[in-house]
Amino acid sequence: MSILNQKFETAHGTAPFSQIKASDFLPAFDIAIEKTKKEIHAIRTDSVPPTFENTVEAMAYSGMELDRISNIFFNLHAAETNDELEKIAQEVAPRLSELANDINLDTALFGRVKTVFEQRESLVLTTEQRTLLEKSYRNFVRNGALLRETEKETLRKIDAELAVLKLQFGENVLAETNAYELHITDEKDLAGLPAGAVEAARSLAASSGKSGWIFTLDYPSYIPFVTYADSRRLRREITLAAGRKAFQDNGYNNEKNILRIVQLRFQRARLLGYESHAHFILEERMAQSPAKVTAFLADLLQKAKPAAEREFEELANFAKRLHHIDRLEKWDGPYYSEKLKQEKFDIDDEVLKPYFELNRVLNGAFQIAKKLYDLHFTEVYHIDKYHGDVRTFEVHGAAGDLVAIFYADFFPRKGKRNGAWMTSFKPQYRKDGINERPHVSIVCNFTSPTATKPSLLSFNEVTTLFHEFGHALHGMLANTVYPTLSGTSVFWDFVELPSQIMENWCYEKEALGLFARHYETDEVIPMDLIDKIKASASFLEGMATCRQLGFGMLDMGWHGQDPSDISSVKLFETSCLAATQLYPDVAENAVSPSFSHIFNGGYSSGYYSYKWAEVLDADAFAFFQEKGIFDREVASSFMANILSKGGTEHPMTLYKRFRGQEPQVDSLLKRAGLLK
Repeated sequence: MSILNQKFETAHGTAPFSQIKASDFLPAFDIAIEKTKKEIHAIRTDSVPPTFENTVEAMAYSGMELDRISNIFFNLHAAETNDELEKIAQEVAPRLSELANDINLDTALFGRVKTVFEQRESLVLTTEQRTLLEKSYRNFVRNGALLRETEKETLRKIDAELAVLKLQFGENVLAETNAYELHITDEKDLAGLPAGAVEAARSLAASSGKSGWIFTLDYPSYIPFVTYADSRRLRREITLAAGRKAFQDNGYNNEKNILRIVQLRFQRARLLGYESHAHFILEERMAQSPAKVTAFLADLLQKAKPAAEREFEELANFAKRLHHIDRLEKWDGPYYSEKLKQEKFDIDDEVLKPYFELNRVLNGAFQIAKKLYDLHFTEVYHIDKYHGDVRTFEVHGAAGDLVAIFYADFFPRKGKRNGAWMTSFKPQYRKDGINERPHVSIVCNFTSPTATKPSLLSFNEVTTLFHEFGHALHGMLANTVYPTLSGTSVFWDFVELPSQIMENWCYEKEALGLFARHYETDEVIPMDLIDKIKASASFLEGMATCRQLGFGMLDMGWHGQDPSDISSVKLFETSCLAATQLYPDVAENAVSPSFSHIFNGGYSSGYYSYKWAEVLDADAFAFFQEKGIFDREVASSFMANILSKGGTEHPMTLYKRFRGQEPQVDSLLKRAGLLK
């Protein structure tokens, strides 16, 4: 038996990464899948008539060994993959899909759940139990329990194919990201670049056995290059490379994958009785319907577009005045935005970076969590980890009780996908009188330390760290009975509230004073820089809002209708983005082939939720500002009503209990400088 199938005899039952080999996974999955099937069989064949406890609750606690193995495997697949893990993923994904269908399409099992559901008014249930019962019933119905046998077979085939296609999509994006490098040998081509970016590029070249400097599509390398490099020719080259990921005539092209994924999702939705994939997804979201999402996006666009057009015109005129640029292109945007920001606010990310050394920023997040929620983070070295870069922490409450285990993985490397995310290796839940505490992880791709400098973060990286840490707090502070309702197991247009609200503290003097200190002199960030950070917070916010709304509209375009007539990914995408388009189109680039959020992540028909949650977070933080950003009473209410509750009640019920009212969109518009 694989170590993965045994109880982990480790500190706090954490994953024994150093003892796990890639070859352990397939046999471990085999055993765990069989165990899950036996657990389900015992529930469906129970001779005792169905009750909440012997059916619904029993199902909520079933398959936990399989979940644990899946969490470990797919987290490694995202953060530390290799050819062997990718092969295993291709084999395992359809099998997990098949098992899910075996459960969801089991007539006898559904019959037991349906019996309990129909008795719900006469049962004495807690709010969480009622939610679990309703979600369990809806989950069966939404996954085909009411279908005829032939239709169930069709659903199984669709789900198996989708599981593989989504994996293939992500692997293609990662392969394209890893395949590109901009190798510079002439020092003149480095003009404008910060010393830290140049040193990192030299270090990368040396590690590849090459002279000169190498820049890649990994964000800590790509973003400084397009923001600061004076060479317009090279900015164009690397921007085009980023824009054609998985949109080239090679083995990693994702166009066919996209057309097949959206077609299968549509077929699946229609099979289940929904008008489109978006109708299916949004039934289980705060927004409820494509019409409501479309109206929400259109309303924000109407308010943001005039500002965006003014900002774009100002940026174009600035580029023309500065360097005689006749037509502002995508590869000019970050470069001239940074120059204009410096001119308007006298603020430069490179001046800010020395005040944002990674360890201090992380410690600042910890201090803020202590002030708000009385959490105490202690770095420990006895917990096993999957890579040397990973750091591990024990998190304790005020009484010294263990709240969570926290992993942090900050730097890019081959085999780790781009971006930043929060995940977990073990959820929180209560069983047999024990409150099992979660093992939570954040994964980022920040600027690595060099031979002469520690990791110094851009302000955008600072807000990213706080964002993911907010998700982590949602996981850590979970306090529910059932693992399926715990932590971030909430509606997807609610899940970004805990993450996005944390970003607000990055703009507050009281918070910045805790951690923004110069890494060499220990000087606290000067007040004038804090003022400039706040003043520049809504800089080009109209353009940024338009960009986000464009992604939301593209997502709804792919998923809110019958995609059968779409033959060209590029043409369809261009039509979806027309209303938000500011820069001239680039024929050889497309967003969709590397839009992992909606084709490989969990955001299909849900990308709008970033903006939706911004309304929530702006409104919620306004409450903190009214009372004080470290007000314990407001923080306690946020923890009790939002962070600890997971998916145990409807999000709007929880939000109104915290805030005393529904969220007001004006809070967002005011913060973004879009309210007249």
